[in-house]
Amino acid sequence: MTLLQRFCVALCALFSSHSMATPTRAPILLQGAMDVEVDTLVQALKAPKQTTLGSWTFWQGTLDGYPVIVSRTEIGMANAAASTTLAIEKFQPGFIINQGTSGGHDPALHRGDIVLGKYSFNMGSYRSDLHPKGQGIDPKRWHNFDVTMRLRQDGKLVEHKRFDADPKLLALGQQLASAYRHGKVVTGVIGSADEWNREVDRIEWLHQTYQTSAEEMETAAAALVAKAYEIPFIGIRVLSNTDLHGEEFEPQTAIHCQQFVIEYTKKLIAGLEGK
Repeated sequence: MTLLQRFCVALCALFSSHSMATPTRAPILLQGAMDVEVDTLVQALKAPKQTTLGSWTFWQGTLDGYPVIVSRTEIGMANAAASTTLAIEKFQPGFIINQGTSGGHDPALHRGDIVLGKYSFNMGSYRSDLHPKGQGIDPKRWHNFDVTMRLRQDGKLVEHKRFDADPKLLALGQQLASAYRHGKVVTGVIGSADEWNREVDRIEWLHQTYQTSAEEMETAAAALVAKAYEIPFIGIRVLSNTDLHGEEFEPQTAIHCQQFVIEYTKKLIAGLEGK
């Protein structure tokens, strides 16, 4: 049995044993925050049907005959959490792929490179120790702290330092890395926060302290909700800019990321369908 065949068998087993008992052919949810991050995905769908819930928009369609939902989450952690929750309750997806643009933190990466998030974390979740008046402000003294949530089964409180990608979804991205033609595809850490950091010293400090490859504003929030519902999740982010190299925002990178995710989703579908 080839590696791809083994992977397809594993995906089928994962799908059939999903703890939410989702129906056969439960849709795949593809997320992006802005129009530039979802337009190419929507165009790839056959017969997309638009639905708006509150301030969040979804498109239902098919890709290679399989049901796929594209979600425009809007920008930021609160939007990502809200839209992910709505999508799960409304459409009951079997897998969630959060993708889009990001800023670079790793000096080895350049604009156009893609980061497969082996995990994401809330980079903006901090506490500071007590320092008396007059001792100043020093963000380097601040500590990242865990996210608290309850288990669905028994309501027990648990803490999460990070949200790991589903191993099989991560492996699929790694298998497709060599097919990407607009940069490198690497496995790394995605830091999420309602922040846009452009101080190079701070970017370098975040990378050195938390091993971040890229920063953006949605992945960890979507991952938290996916974790709460026990739905396999991965974040896939393209570097649209990196101040480490003076590379400004380039919208075309968002299209390249979506094209990669479309091919990724087709491979996922092929595995689910046993093709």
